[in-house]
Amino acid sequence: MTSILVTGGTGALGRPTVDHLVATGHQVRILSRRASVGRTAGPEWVTGDLTTGVGLPAAVEDVGTVVHLATSLGRRDVQHARNLLAVLPRTTHLVLMSITGIDRIPMPYYRTKLAVERLIAASGAPYTIQRATQFHNLLDRIFTAQRFLPALLAPAVTLQPIAVEDVAVRLTELVDEPPVEGRAPDIGGPDRRPTPDLARAWLSARTTPSSPAIRRRVVPIRVPGKAYRAFACGGALVDGAPYGRITFEDYLGAKS
Repeated sequence: MTSILVTGGTGALGRPTVDHLVATGHQVRILSRRASVGRTAGPEWVTGDLTTGVGLPAAVEDVGTVVHLATSLGRRDVQHARNLLAVLPRTTHLVLMSITGIDRIPMPYYRTKLAVERLIAASGAPYTIQRATQFHNLLDRIFTAQRFLPALLAPAVTLQPIAVEDVAVRLTELVDEPPVEGRAPDIGGPDRRPTPDLARAWLSARTTPSSPAIRRRVVPIRVPGKAYRAFACGGALVDGAPYGRITFEDYLGAKS
């Protein structure tokens, strides 16, 4: 049986993806830069560094599919993809996780993600690109970062956040399907919601009646620039029926 190698297997999306792959009977390897990490029962751990390329040839040996979830939130993502492609057997299916709207929203990180997509598309490797909308935990982090402000600021745009568990289910489906040789249909969460509404839901879930924070108000904001306008015009939304089933309130309830 060939293995599935997961890069970024310890991240917010990587953990549920690995769990779902294992639960559905797949043989899974997790790529780690540190040999001592995760040496317990369960998935196999292999040592390799996407930045330097050290250890990658052995990590992809006898691998039928690579689920590439690792991200550095910077320009190293392109180098990581280039190093991975350099050692990837020509018959190995590469499944890349990407973001809805990166070709419509002019943000530096999105431009990097788009460059990674184009690099993989031009590589000749059998591949599938899966884009998804913003994750619930990303919004959670953004709101949490404002916990000491007197008000909760929220861009006046509509988003369609999705749970990482729902994305993990979709990635597991893709590894059992032939390569798309392009982009699979984008996936988004069950609801399109104004971000201020999501902020109010977060504030309600994260505070108690005895907490002074309950008196905080949500302030919708508008930001000058092309990126904000692209979000405001629906650049981060998915056409068609939603894929995800877990709502933002479901996520918040599970975290409380």
